[in-house]
Amino acid sequence: MNATIHKLIETPKGRLRLRKPTKADGSDVWNLVARCKPLDENSMYMNIVQCDHFGETCILAEQEGKVVGWVSGHIPPEKPDTVFVWQVAVCGSMRGTGLGRHMLNALLDRPACARVRQMETTITRDNEASWGLFRSFARRLGGELSHAAHYEREAHFDGEHATEHLVTISLDASASRKAA
Repeated sequence: MNATIHKLIETPKGRLRLRKPTKADGSDVWNLVARCKPLDENSMYMNIVQCDHFGETCILAEQEGKVVGWVSGHIPPEKPDTVFVWQVAVCGSMRGTGLGRHMLNALLDRPACARVRQMETTITRDNEASWGLFRSFARRLGGELSHAAHYEREAHFDGEHATEHLVTISLDASASRKAA
């Protein structure tokens, strides 16, 4: 496999490899996301495209060759100083190990994110795990977190999905970025 190793990390549950995904990882990502409720499940094709086209802004976590974590993100063309995190998935056996935080840090360490000064994501009001992760991440960075309704239940989802709040974390360009 020609996947680039981003870094190795130690967690309370062993050593993990964080790397750039390849298109061969798409089905494993799709299966992981399906096990990580309440994340929205997309088509396997979408996850293959994410791995193939957006690998520079996605992180795959593996333990002994098994996919245990995933961050999908991209840099919106109209906001080159922003990385938008679409999903953070951590398998049940790795929750509570800090893997989500490690993957977000690894994302910010990527050369593709060298100009990034803010991180955005969307979170539904009831997704306590995501709120906890991003609030903790912002706090550790010394970044400021703000949020507002963005994709609304009635206006954008035809009443079929809860309102997604746009969460923005300002990132300090100094060394404190490495401290998270």
